[in-house]
Amino acid sequence: MRGRGKLLVTGGAGFIGSHTVVELLQAGYEVVIYDNLSNSSSLVFERVSQITKIPVTFIEGDIRDVSGLDEVFTHHDFEAVLHFAGLKAVSESVQEPIRYYNNNVFGTLQLLEVMTNHDVKTMIFSSSATVYGSDGVVPFREDMCVSAPSNPYGMSKLMIENILSDIQKADNSWQIICLRYFNPVGAHPSGLIGEDPSGVPNNLMPFLTQTALGRRDMLRIFGDDYPTPDGSAIRDFIHVVDLAEAHVAALQKCQGGGCSFHIVNVGTGKGYSVFQVLRTFENINKVKIPFQVVNRRAGDVAVSFADTELAKKFLSWRASRGLDAMCRDSWHWQRKSPAGFKEPAADLVSDS
Repeated sequence: MRGRGKLLVTGGAGFIGSHTVVELLQAGYEVVIYDNLSNSSSLVFERVSQITKIPVTFIEGDIRDVSGLDEVFTHHDFEAVLHFAGLKAVSESVQEPIRYYNNNVFGTLQLLEVMTNHDVKTMIFSSSATVYGSDGVVPFREDMCVSAPSNPYGMSKLMIENILSDIQKADNSWQIICLRYFNPVGAHPSGLIGEDPSGVPNNLMPFLTQTALGRRDMLRIFGDDYPTPDGSAIRDFIHVVDLAEAHVAALQKCQGGGCSFHIVNVGTGKGYSVFQVLRTFENINKVKIPFQVVNRRAGDVAVSFADTELAKKFLSWRASRGLDAMCRDSWHWQRKSPAGFKEPAADLVSDS
C-alpha cells in the first residue's frame, strides 16, 4: 500500500531509525532519510531496500545545518518528521556534556525552526527512559515528576521534551508524541539489519554478540553489587521491531488528529537483569560467553522498567516479542554480518 504521505526521518540510518524506516515503507509511507552518518553506515540502505523491495531516498546532512535542512524541506512536501538523530551513549555524555547538548538540544532547535518555517508541525520524537533518573519508583510512569536525570544524555532528552511541550502550548496546531524508549535490542528477523556500533559497544547486546563471535575477548558486566536479586542491573529490554511498530502507531495517531502533545513509554513492562539476558542468550543460541564483572558505569541506575498501560490505551500498541526472540534475532544478525555493515551480509543477493 502506497500513498500515505511523505516523511522526513532524521537519523534514519541508525539502529532504531533503520528498523523504523522498514516498517514505515511497508506501511505505505514515502520516506526521506536525513543522517550525517556519524554512527551509522550508508550501506544500511541497500539492506533496507532488500527487505522492503522499495528504493531508499537518503540525504546526507546534519540537523544543526539550517541551510541544508531548509533545502531538503524546500524540495520535499513532508507531512511529518520522525526525529531519531542524536548522540546516545550515557557514559560518553558524562565525559562530553557540551558535545551532547550541542548535538541533541541545539540540533533539535534548528530542526524545529525549519519545520516551523515550512509549516510542518507533526513530530514523533525519540526520547528515552533515562529522563526518569535514579530516584523514581519502578515501574516508571509518564505522569511521574522528572527533574534530575542522572546523566547529560538523559537531561538532553528531557530538555527537548520540555521544548516540544512549550512549542505545542504556544501553537496548538502542533501534534507531537515523545516516545520514551527503554532498552532496544534485537534485529530484523531477516538478519540484514541490526545494531552496528562504532568502536567498543556501549550497550549490552552488541557487546554480547561481538563476544560470542570472538571479536571481543569477553563481555564486561558493569557491576554485580546493585540492590537486585542477582546484583546486576535490571532493564526493560524491548525488541527493536516492536519499537519500530510503536513509531508507526504513534504517527498514525497524530495523522488521525488524536494527539496534541503526549509522552508515551515504549517498553515491555518487564525487567530482566544483565545476568538473565546473558544466560538466555547462551541457552537460546547454544553458545558460551566469557564475562568479567567490572565497576559500575557513571550515570547508570539499578533498575528501570516501564509502565506500558498508556501505550496500550492511547496507541493501541503493545510489545509482542519476548527475550528469546531478542537474543535469537541479535545473534542471527551478528552471524550473518560478522563485520556489521563493513562487508556484504552472508547470503545477501543483489536485486540488480
